[in-house]
Amino acid sequence: MILITGATGFVGPHIVHALRAQNRPVRALVRDGADLGRLRAWGCETVVGEMSDPASLRQAVEGCDGVVHLVAIINGKPRDFERVMIQGTRDLVAAAREAGVRRFVLMSALGADEATKELVPYYRAKWEMEQTVKASGLEHVIFRPSFIFGPEGGALAQFRKIAKLAPVTPIVGPGTQRIQPIWVEDVAAYFAASIDKPEAADRTFELGGPDIVNWNEFWERLKASLGTRRPSVHLPFALMRVQAAVLERLPNPPVTRDQLKMLEAGDNVVSNADAVETFGLPLVPLDEQLRRAA
Repeated sequence: MILITGATGFVGPHIVHALRAQNRPVRALVRDGADLGRLRAWGCETVVGEMSDPASLRQAVEGCDGVVHLVAIINGKPRDFERVMIQGTRDLVAAAREAGVRRFVLMSALGADEATKELVPYYRAKWEMEQTVKASGLEHVIFRPSFIFGPEGGALAQFRKIAKLAPVTPIVGPGTQRIQPIWVEDVAAYFAASIDKPEAADRTFELGGPDIVNWNEFWERLKASLGTRRPSVHLPFALMRVQAAVLERLPNPPVTRDQLKMLEAGDNVVSNADAVETFGLPLVPLDEQLRRAA
């Protein structure tokens, strides 16, 4: 049995589907009131719980030999990141050790490392999660993906709306920072393969798609895929920080000052080919990603 946290999020259902396609038994930790239609249709067992409730984590992991930990938050106060991501991961790892879990697979993030851990609470939380897993004594695999694109949800859905509806395409900063988007089903394939692959044990892998583009190039490709010809305008980081300070008062702000800090920090591309060489999985090119999401 494989426990998945975050199974009802953006990436989680794709990983559940990939594992169930291999006829692997899957259990999902879900919040009370979550929509379970797809999970149950795929034959996924569910257990209600919270990352802030250690007892529910122990119940969820009982009888499991693998754990895939995806839960994370993007916005919130520092104490929220501490409660959900940092302490929640500590409690889940402790429960996994107690249950005799064979392998623990963690979703981290490209850009979260020792050099950036103090930049924003999100990076610090991801870094602390990695350290907890590495020090756990459990056999583990850690993935750090770049931007994950998919047909529904995630950043690409927001980008498409902007490209289709906005009179101009706003590009933050000079648009020269590079990204390496990876298709969500490719990410799911990596996670599914990582459960058993001996060569992946106790390693950290950066995940990116086959194409590296800067933000200017990305927006041009996206608009071309949608058949739009709207002009682009570059917005200075200073102006965006002022706007984000106001938007952060909304329940789900479209952009935050922390997100701008991560964007301004530099490129979001992989530094090595370890993942491709270890797993040997095919990757969807960027133009095909955009076509599939159109």
